[in-house]
Amino acid sequence: MVQGYVNLNTERNKEWLQEYVDNWVTFFKKQTDTGKVADYIPKLEDADPNALGITIIGKHGTQIRSGDLDIPFSIQSISKVLSFIVACMDRGLTYVLHRVDVEPTGEAFNSIMHLEINNPKRPFNPMVNSGAITISSLLNGKTSDQKLEPIFALLEKMIGYRPELDVEVYESERDTSMRNRAIGYYLLEEGYLESDLGVTLETYFKQCSINITTDDLARIGLVLSNDGFHPDTGEVIIPRNVTRIAKSLMLTCGMYDASGKFAAYVGIPAKSGVSGGILAVVPPRVRDNDLPFLDGCGIGVFGPALDKQGNSIAGIKLLRHIANSWDMSLF
Repeated sequence: MVQGYVNLNTERNKEWLQEYVDNWVTFFKKQTDTGKVADYIPKLEDADPNALGITIIGKHGTQIRSGDLDIPFSIQSISKVLSFIVACMDRGLTYVLHRVDVEPTGEAFNSIMHLEINNPKRPFNPMVNSGAITISSLLNGKTSDQKLEPIFALLEKMIGYRPELDVEVYESERDTSMRNRAIGYYLLEEGYLESDLGVTLETYFKQCSINITTDDLARIGLVLSNDGFHPDTGEVIIPRNVTRIAKSLMLTCGMYDASGKFAAYVGIPAKSGVSGGILAVVPPRVRDNDLPFLDGCGIGVFGPALDKQGNSIAGIKLLRHIANSWDMSLF
């Protein structure tokens, strides 16, 4: 593969960059066979394990799209970023962070062990299931649809349309998520849930079942890259202090129990989901070299074949290559 830097100011260089990314996707797509699709949610087994696609959107409208695109997939755990943002905007940062901590766990995303050994027994962070279920209980509303409304409203502002709920994925998760129900009962016993357990879990399962694409993830990432400001509409969608904490949590906790390695070797805020999606955020950076997307960008990746931690196996390798080649790391 070619190594080097490229200026995005000319159409010729944009075409060259497109070909460059196409070559990367082709190369890393060969490594999808080392992973497997999520099988504990039956509906997710329908995904093509060999699929791999990426969208990169920059501040001034520059887009690079390559691979298996326009394939809708459920947002899954990437929704944890959105529900956390909504809860903080509605209830305030101080209140939310009193209910859920901001520390990495080093454990699997659906672990209960860290709840039992920690004192106080609050969830470690909003990016693991216990924290996300707690956050779902904090959302305003008496029904799951009422609680989900501000998440849909936020998404509509970020991506330009109102996405749909994949009912089949929701029902598949609802009917098989025994571990999440166990986590919910534990949180209820400890007094961390603020809404009915059934409504809370229904909200959580539904938020994970919202359908998106790599383009949508890249647009979400672009807004987060700009500290909550949407460069296309000129609207401040999310307060800066909330955006910055969300990005910090993505960097330290966003890739399940592989978050430390991702931060060390990739070095950008990201959040994955077991459907194979990855939301990545590249903030503006100062470099001596003329690099692609120096003023920041959002990246959306889809690759359903997962590693043992539940992250897209080819997607992580693709992101690592891009981040290293274009010096996107925060460090």
